[in-house]
Amino acid sequence: MAHINLPEGLPGIRGPMAFRPETAKPLNQLAEVLLRSENSLTRGERELIATYVSSLNDCFFCQNAHGGIAQHYLQCDMSYIDAVKKDFQSTSISEKLKSLLAIAGSVQKGGKHVTPEQIAQAKFFGATDIEIHDTVLIAAAFCMFNRYVDGLGTWAPQDRNIYVARGPRRAEEGYINFDLYK
Repeated sequence: MAHINLPEGLPGIRGPMAFRPETAKPLNQLAEVLLRSENSLTRGERELIATYVSSLNDCFFCQNAHGGIAQHYLQCDMSYIDAVKKDFQSTSISEKLKSLLAIAGSVQKGGKHVTPEQIAQAKFFGATDIEIHDTVLIAAAFCMFNRYVDGLGTWAPQDRNIYVARGPRRAEEGYINFDLYK
Protein backbone atom coordinates (compact mmCIF):
# COMPACT_ATOMS: atom_id res chain seq x y z
CA MET A 1 0.00 0.00 0.00
CA ALA A 2 1.32 3.43 -0.95
CA HIS A 3 2.49 5.76 1.81
CA ILE A 4 0.04 8.46 0.69
CA ASN A 5 -3.41 8.33 -0.87
CA LEU A 6 -2.58 7.83 -4.57
CA PRO A 7 -5.16 7.19 -7.30
CA GLU A 8 -6.24 3.55 -7.23
CA GLY A 9 -5.01 1.02 -9.77
CA LEU A 10 -2.07 2.98 -11.16
CA PRO A 11 1.21 1.11 -10.70
CA GLY A 12 4.69 2.49 -10.24
CA ILE A 13 5.29 6.07 -11.28
CA ARG A 14 1.85 6.44 -12.82
CA GLY A 15 0.14 6.82 -9.42
CA PRO A 16 2.33 9.69 -8.17
CA MET A 17 2.18 11.36 -11.57
CA ALA A 18 -1.62 11.26 -11.57
CA PHE A 19 -1.55 12.60 -8.00
CA ARG A 20 0.54 15.64 -9.05
CA PRO A 21 0.12 16.19 -12.81
CA GLU A 22 1.88 19.55 -12.58
CA THR A 23 5.09 17.73 -11.57
CA ALA A 24 4.44 14.86 -13.96
CA LYS A 25 4.65 17.13 -17.00
CA PRO A 26 8.31 18.22 -16.59
CA LEU A 27 9.36 14.73 -15.48
CA ASN A 28 7.79 13.22 -18.59
CA GLN A 29 9.37 15.90 -20.77
CA LEU A 30 12.77 15.03 -19.33
CA ALA A 31 12.19 11.32 -19.98
CA GLU A 32 11.07 12.10 -23.54
CA VAL A 33 14.23 14.10 -24.29
CA LEU A 34 16.58 11.60 -22.66
CA LEU A 35 15.05 8.38 -23.95
CA ARG A 36 13.35 9.24 -27.25
CA SER A 37 14.83 12.37 -28.86
CA GLU A 38 17.30 12.27 -31.73
CA ASN A 39 20.57 10.88 -30.45
CA SER A 40 23.46 8.77 -31.67
CA LEU A 41 22.60 6.26 -28.95
CA THR A 42 19.61 4.22 -30.00
CA ARG A 43 16.39 4.37 -28.03
CA GLY A 44 17.04 0.77 -27.04
CA GLU A 45 20.49 1.59 -25.69
CA ARG A 46 19.14 4.51 -23.67
CA GLU A 47 16.28 2.41 -22.29
CA LEU A 48 18.87 -0.24 -21.38
CA ILE A 49 20.85 2.36 -19.41
CA ALA A 50 17.66 3.31 -17.55
CA THR A 51 16.90 -0.37 -16.94
CA TYR A 52 20.39 -1.09 -15.64
CA VAL A 53 20.40 1.84 -13.21
CA SER A 54 16.90 0.92 -12.03
CA SER A 55 18.09 -2.64 -11.37
CA LEU A 56 21.03 -1.31 -9.34
CA ASN A 57 18.51 0.73 -7.33
CA ASP A 58 16.33 -2.37 -6.93
CA CYS A 59 13.31 -0.53 -8.35
CA PHE A 60 11.15 -3.40 -9.57
CA PHE A 61 8.68 -1.24 -11.48
CA CYS A 62 11.20 0.90 -13.39
CA GLN A 63 13.63 -1.88 -14.25
CA ASN A 64 10.81 -3.97 -15.68
CA ALA A 65 8.87 -1.15 -17.35
CA HIS A 66 11.97 0.17 -19.10
CA GLY A 67 13.32 -3.34 -19.59
CA GLY A 68 10.16 -4.15 -21.53
CA ILE A 69 10.65 -1.07 -23.71
CA ALA A 70 14.35 -1.88 -24.22
CA GLN A 71 13.38 -5.43 -25.15
CA HIS A 72 11.00 -4.06 -27.79
CA TYR A 73 13.57 -1.69 -29.29
CA LEU A 74 16.45 -4.17 -29.16
CA GLN A 75 14.32 -7.06 -30.41
CA CYS A 76 15.60 -9.35 -27.67
CA ASP A 77 14.08 -11.43 -24.91
CA MET A 78 13.82 -11.00 -21.17
CA SER A 79 16.78 -13.29 -20.50
CA TYR A 80 19.01 -10.96 -22.54
CA ILE A 81 17.89 -7.93 -20.51
CA ASP A 82 18.42 -9.93 -17.31
CA ALA A 83 21.93 -10.87 -18.43
CA VAL A 84 22.81 -7.22 -19.03
CA LYS A 85 21.48 -6.29 -15.59
CA LYS A 86 23.40 -9.11 -13.93
CA ASP A 87 26.78 -8.79 -15.71
CA PHE A 88 26.80 -6.53 -18.77
CA GLN A 89 30.53 -7.15 -19.29
CA SER A 90 29.74 -10.76 -20.25
CA THR A 91 27.08 -9.88 -22.82
CA SER A 92 27.25 -9.21 -26.55
CA ILE A 93 26.58 -5.46 -26.27
CA SER A 94 29.17 -3.15 -27.81
CA GLU A 95 32.27 -2.11 -25.92
CA LYS A 96 31.05 1.47 -26.14
CA LEU A 97 27.77 0.58 -24.43
CA LYS A 98 29.64 -1.46 -21.81
CA SER A 99 31.78 1.57 -21.01
CA LEU A 100 28.68 3.77 -20.79
CA LEU A 101 26.95 1.29 -18.47
CA ALA A 102 30.04 1.36 -16.26
CA ILE A 103 29.71 5.14 -16.07
CA ALA A 104 25.97 4.83 -15.34
CA GLY A 105 26.75 2.37 -12.54
CA SER A 106 29.20 4.82 -11.02
CA VAL A 107 26.63 7.64 -11.20
CA GLN A 108 24.15 5.38 -9.40
CA LYS A 109 26.61 5.15 -6.49
CA GLY A 110 27.23 8.91 -6.56
CA GLY A 111 28.38 11.34 -9.22
CA LYS A 112 31.90 11.57 -7.81
CA HIS A 113 32.36 7.84 -8.45
CA VAL A 114 32.75 8.50 -12.18
CA THR A 115 36.46 8.42 -12.96
CA PRO A 116 38.56 10.05 -15.66
CA GLU A 117 39.59 6.51 -16.68
CA GLN A 118 35.95 5.56 -17.30
CA ILE A 119 35.45 8.63 -19.47
CA ALA A 120 38.68 7.93 -21.37
CA GLN A 121 37.62 4.33 -21.95
CA ALA A 122 34.19 5.40 -23.22
CA LYS A 123 35.84 7.87 -25.61
CA PHE A 124 38.32 5.19 -26.71
CA PHE A 125 35.37 3.01 -27.71
CA GLY A 126 33.79 5.88 -29.64
CA ALA A 127 31.45 7.54 -27.15
CA THR A 128 30.85 11.19 -27.90
CA ASP A 129 30.61 13.94 -25.31
CA ILE A 130 26.83 14.08 -25.76
CA GLU A 131 26.55 10.29 -25.29
CA ILE A 132 28.57 10.55 -22.07
CA HIS A 133 26.50 13.55 -20.95
CA ASP A 134 23.23 11.78 -21.68
CA THR A 135 24.37 8.58 -19.96
CA VAL A 136 25.19 10.52 -16.81
CA LEU A 137 21.87 12.39 -16.95
CA ILE A 138 19.84 9.22 -17.65
CA ALA A 139 21.52 7.53 -14.68
CA ALA A 140 20.97 10.54 -12.41
CA ALA A 141 17.37 10.98 -13.55
CA PHE A 142 16.57 7.32 -13.00
CA CYS A 143 18.00 7.45 -9.51
CA MET A 144 15.43 10.21 -8.91
CA PHE A 145 12.61 8.36 -10.69
CA ASN A 146 13.40 5.15 -8.79
CA ARG A 147 13.40 6.95 -5.47
CA TYR A 148 10.13 8.69 -6.39
CA VAL A 149 8.45 5.36 -7.14
CA ASP A 150 9.83 3.45 -4.17
CA GLY A 151 9.87 6.36 -1.72
CA LEU A 152 6.10 6.63 -1.98
CA GLY A 153 5.66 2.87 -1.61
CA THR A 154 3.88 2.43 -4.94
CA TRP A 155 2.77 -1.01 -6.06
CA ALA A 156 3.87 -2.86 -9.17
CA PRO A 157 2.49 -5.91 -10.96
CA GLN A 158 4.82 -8.81 -10.21
CA ASP A 159 4.23 -10.62 -13.52
CA ARG A 160 7.17 -9.39 -15.59
CA ASN A 161 5.42 -10.41 -18.82
CA ILE A 162 2.98 -7.52 -18.29
CA TYR A 163 5.87 -5.10 -18.79
CA VAL A 164 7.07 -6.93 -21.90
CA ALA A 165 3.56 -6.77 -23.37
CA ARG A 166 3.33 -3.02 -22.61
CA GLY A 167 6.77 -2.25 -24.07
CA PRO A 168 5.69 -1.76 -27.70
CA ARG A 169 2.80 0.53 -26.74
CA ARG A 170 4.95 2.63 -24.43
CA ALA A 171 7.62 2.84 -27.16
CA GLU A 172 5.01 4.08 -29.63
CA GLU A 173 3.31 6.58 -27.28
CA GLY A 174 6.44 7.99 -25.68
CA TYR A 175 6.43 9.81 -22.37
CA ILE A 176 4.76 13.15 -23.03
CA ASN A 177 1.28 12.31 -24.26
CA PHE A 178 0.59 8.89 -22.83
CA ASP A 179 -2.55 8.33 -20.80
CA LEU A 180 -1.62 7.71 -17.15
CA TYR A 181 -4.83 5.75 -16.69
CA LYS A 182 -4.13 3.11 -19.35
